[in-house]
Amino acid sequence: MELEKLSFEETKKFSSLFLDYLKQKETLAPFYNEFADLNGLKKIIDGRSFPTERREVLVNSLTNQYNELAVSDQVKTNIDLLKDEKTFTVTTGHQLNIFTGPLYYIYKLVTVVNATKELKKVYPDYNFVPVYWMATEDHDFEEINHFNLFGKRYTWNTEQKGAVGRFETESIAQLFEELPEELPLFKEAYESASNLADAVRRYVNTLFGDQGLVVIDADDQALKSIFAPVISDELANHNAKSLAERDTKQLEELSYKSQVFPREINFFYLKGNIRERIVREGEQYQVLNTDLVFTAAEIQQMVKDEPEVFSPNVILRPLYQETILPNIAYVGGPSELVYWLQLKGIFDHFKTPFPALMPRNFALVINNASKKKLDKIGLPIEKFFFDSHSLKSHYLEGAAENEFDLDKEKSQITDFFETLKKKAAAIDGSLEGFIGAESSKAIKSLDNIEKRLKKSEERKHETALNQINGVKEKLFPENGLQERHDNFLNFYLNNPEFIDQLIGSFEPFDYRFNILKG
Repeated sequence: MELEKLSFEETKKFSSLFLDYLKQKETLAPFYNEFADLNGLKKIIDGRSFPTERREVLVNSLTNQYNELAVSDQVKTNIDLLKDEKTFTVTTGHQLNIFTGPLYYIYKLVTVVNATKELKKVYPDYNFVPVYWMATEDHDFEEINHFNLFGKRYTWNTEQKGAVGRFETESIAQLFEELPEELPLFKEAYESASNLADAVRRYVNTLFGDQGLVVIDADDQALKSIFAPVISDELANHNAKSLAERDTKQLEELSYKSQVFPREINFFYLKGNIRERIVREGEQYQVLNTDLVFTAAEIQQMVKDEPEVFSPNVILRPLYQETILPNIAYVGGPSELVYWLQLKGIFDHFKTPFPALMPRNFALVINNASKKKLDKIGLPIEKFFFDSHSLKSHYLEGAAENEFDLDKEKSQITDFFETLKKKAAAIDGSLEGFIGAESSKAIKSLDNIEKRLKKSEERKHETALNQINGVKEKLFPENGLQERHDNFLNFYLNNPEFIDQLIGSFEPFDYRFNILKG
């Protein structure tokens, strides 16, 4: 694959907060500890201790979760290495989108794999394990129940409720009858799995097991037990809300927009097919949309006896992750990294190390057919990041044999009528309004002429403009980024080496947008 890179600024697709973070703008320094480069990560490693007893719980839980899988030597080695005090993780998290969902999911996994390889090269005395944190406790099914393949949207319909990781996968079989090709990788995973979490672990293990990627399901009684002190504190004292609101307010004062909003209690009640918010009503705790009510004593006892029924929301999930993993960096997209900046105060309060916030790799994949069309059109790829109207205008400006832009003539007309106004003012001041109106009419006439000239030019270049529109829609579906729309199977089915090529092309600490051609 040919590789070209663009700065994130050139793409015009990223928020000011994300861009300012990458520039390490001084005003953002209070919201994180170390920047996600090799030097920053070494500082985190030097200061990162992780209790031996937590490592033992973590390894036991992972061993149990992989119990029914044929685990690769690389994954087995990495799980065992987590017992070692010199082993650290680099983690990314994502929802359980069916068939992997949008393409950037794969980019996240490739990024953590490559980051750990690079860290091992630079710091050979330490071990680094890539981790994928499955969002098994999430209940936003509508966000994960579909994917786009070869221009068609496929949707899984089920009436199941609650945490999606616990969903049975039997009904997903309907999709295999609709798909244009056999997909044994996914068919085996969904048919043999006990639930959606198990299915995702299976296919990720098939795709990335040889890279040593470890998949973790934090919907786990033993892991939740480690987090019990935070659960207890949150139920009693509600510290997370005030701390997150303080940092959020400071970011807003710097003119940045918030991504997440804390609640008084940032936990859900998770049991069976129920995942509902816990709210405090006076001296009692209620589970919304249920008849469940607990006294303070009862709910605190539940933390001790059944910590697994408490599911953190977006405010406390990152803290949970860093509590149970010897983590040094979190790999995420722009929105994720921005909301982590709102949470630094929570980490400080609970004396938990804050990881480096590491942007995932971003990419646009251009197959050979689209590459040939681009070469024929002759426009640089960065222009295709523009909206369709701007892209078309840019092409016409370069391709038109004659100018259709009448800005020069409009300026001359304006100057002419200004001269008339001055002459008229010396004779009869009441004529000034009349002359101004005539000036507006003249400019409007030029606008109409300009539009007709442009239309004529478009007709002359109709074939090329149609080609541009076709390439634009192919590479930027619905005028958005390809990686947020297309599924990786669009490329993997025709190129089984696709993931290996991504691993060979992406540089984890090079924070630019990748253009992959061929």
